[in-house]
Amino acid sequence: MIGITEVDFENIFNRWYVPVRNFVYYKSGDVQVAEDIVQDVFLKIWEKKEGIRMETVKPLLYKIANNLFLNRIEHQKVLLKFTPENHLNTEVAGPDFELEMKEFDAKLQTAMADLDEKKRTVFLMNRIDGFTYVQIAEMLGLSDKAVEKRMEKALAFLRKRIEVQL
Repeated sequence: MIGITEVDFENIFNRWYVPVRNFVYYKSGDVQVAEDIVQDVFLKIWEKKEGIRMETVKPLLYKIANNLFLNRIEHQKVLLKFTPENHLNTEVAGPDFELEMKEFDAKLQTAMADLDEKKRTVFLMNRIDGFTYVQIAEMLGLSDKAVEKRMEKALAFLRKRIEVQL
């Protein structure tokens, strides 16, 4: 059956808003960019509701999100912004420890920023969101092996970059 109802749309939104937002966040590194794009994704779904099949809505959401993200970076260079969390208690940790943590955080941010988008996306989807390789493969339209290979390369790259910087 082609077309989705208002109830279908609500169900789709409730089920897929957070995962699609996280997907865009992993690609962009910016929460606000992710929020903006995911809103546009669901707007497009609503506008095209008559031609959408429920069976194919999940890959369609990710495809639209990816295309909107790519369109956005064509117009401007997206900078990764990893805001360091300043939750360290300097009285307990001490100034040396805090300085070391800030330096390590800067090195990690630099390494993550230099990681190409495909590897970074797979890495963050697995390590932050907890998706399995099979789930990531399904969301990105890849084979399980391709996801596994990207993860291996991402880990090797990060290890090498952080070790070199230390």
